[in-house]
Amino acid sequence: MPEYNAPLRDLRFVLHEVFDAPALWARLPALAGSVDAATADAILEEAAKVTAGLIAPLNRSGDEEGAQWQAGAVRTPAGFKQAYATYIEGGWVGLSGNPAYGGLGMPKMLAVQFEEMLYAAGASFALYSALSSGACLAIDAHASEALKTTYLPPMYEGRWAGSMCLTEAHAGTDLGLIRTRAEPRADGSYAISGSKIFITGGEQDLTENIIHLVLAKLPGAPTGPKGISLFLVPKFLVEADGSLGARNALSCGSIEQKMGIKASSTCVMNFDGAQGWLIGEANKGLAAMFTMMNYERLSIGLQGIGCAEASYQAAARYARERLQSRAASGPLAPEQAADPIIVHADVRRMLLTMKAMTEGGRAFACYVGQQLDLAKFATDAEERQHAAALVALLTPVAKAFFTDSGLESCVHGQQVFGGHGYIREWGQEQLVRDVRIAQIYEGTNGIQALDLLGRKVVADGGAALRQFAAEVRHFAHRHETPYGSLLVEELERLEAVSGWLLEQAKSDANAVGAAAVDYLQLFGYVAYAYMWARMAAVAEAKRGEDQAFYAGKLATAAFYFARLLPRSLSLEASIRAGSAPLYGLTAEQF
Repeated sequence: MPEYNAPLRDLRFVLHEVFDAPALWARLPALAGSVDAATADAILEEAAKVTAGLIAPLNRSGDEEGAQWQAGAVRTPAGFKQAYATYIEGGWVGLSGNPAYGGLGMPKMLAVQFEEMLYAAGASFALYSALSSGACLAIDAHASEALKTTYLPPMYEGRWAGSMCLTEAHAGTDLGLIRTRAEPRADGSYAISGSKIFITGGEQDLTENIIHLVLAKLPGAPTGPKGISLFLVPKFLVEADGSLGARNALSCGSIEQKMGIKASSTCVMNFDGAQGWLIGEANKGLAAMFTMMNYERLSIGLQGIGCAEASYQAAARYARERLQSRAASGPLAPEQAADPIIVHADVRRMLLTMKAMTEGGRAFACYVGQQLDLAKFATDAEERQHAAALVALLTPVAKAFFTDSGLESCVHGQQVFGGHGYIREWGQEQLVRDVRIAQIYEGTNGIQALDLLGRKVVADGGAALRQFAAEVRHFAHRHETPYGSLLVEELERLEAVSGWLLEQAKSDANAVGAAAVDYLQLFGYVAYAYMWARMAAVAEAKRGEDQAFYAGKLATAAFYFARLLPRSLSLEASIRAGSAPLYGLTAEQF
């Protein structure tokens, strides 16, 4: 049976030592009275117990049984309902929610660490509350006070869940093509009609109610994305006193049979004149929904990190125990029939790749969380704007790079097990299946790359990139680290490639699309280099205090800079090859 234990020492290292989160919280008035280092550690300790003891034991059985659909109802796997009841007693759904409506108000820097644990313990289980958290954020940011007062408290409690209803069978990335309609009713509400697909948690048996956020078009709305509105559509209508009334005119038509995350119900949802309420302004629903989508994109990025961490833990344990062959330098365990496979160079290559990418991602997630906290809570307007610009720039990188490297790591973990990695009982093949969807949903990674390069770099002439680059360069010049010069060299590569692409985009309509994925990967490796330089600087200064831990950090940093960061060379070459090689064939020649 695969086991998962939260990497608390590493989580605290990132939170307290690399980013000094308690010092940041102390200077933000909205957080200063509610969270400090002791509070954060207590939350992480409890989260570790919940994820390892309550959720992780259900991961394999949940995958084996899967969610079951019958006559419009969905049954989650055995144990899920009881575990969810215990889970919401701890207030985990509302961890970073608005305290004015019952949330705990914890900072995002802390929430991202909890979400990593949650996905590592069980990605399917995690998705039920992840969608609720995102829905709460959109309601809090855009809905009327009446809707917030009615819906947010029970959602933060976890008694009610949330869903995000965007996709239709003919309209995925191009949401302007949606056909779901909203007809005004005399009482100020709307009748919502249409079908949505791929709806995570659209129907389940864990909560009393499900609050669907649905994109639809009003009569006479402009064509395309500018004609989309957002509506709140509950499964059960809510009475004036907050109690549940009649079932709304909506149903789950079926659930998808999927490659992975089988315990998460992925639903076809039919709305047949269901009563709903407008969130935000008419015809501006896409902007409101993006509040939720951007949250979910970071959350799904954390799915990549969590699955990678779970895979790494299992692979490292196995590599220390599995005996096969002798070390190239001679027997290291002569008293045994063979040496443990961790002595072999290729096994070490895979484990170190997993370790370096997962720990780099963990630090980068905390960094993005820091920017989200500053964008929300900083008292200085310029500081808020600065942080918001970085969030916009880095969110597509976090979603795509975390999940691309997450799959790579899970495949490495499976490979360490050899034939056993292909067998279900060891858990590695499930992690490969579960993490694979993270590159696809909440906007495919190709779309994230187009967003990064087209909207966040080319569209603003590289302004946000210059802001990020200035911070990285400032760090490299001010802190003692053995990797400062390498970091600046790679930053200059990213800047040079960015400048070249800005020029190419002026004359080549295909330049952005051709370079986007490679560009995001290049950006990701440079961002991780910044994280590893920061971690190495702390480890170098403190290595005498906890020698094994800090020496391990420095050795992993050395591996990252020597063996992984050079991938940037091939990425630059691919980008500079331009768009022409992609258009050498006619459509008929494919």
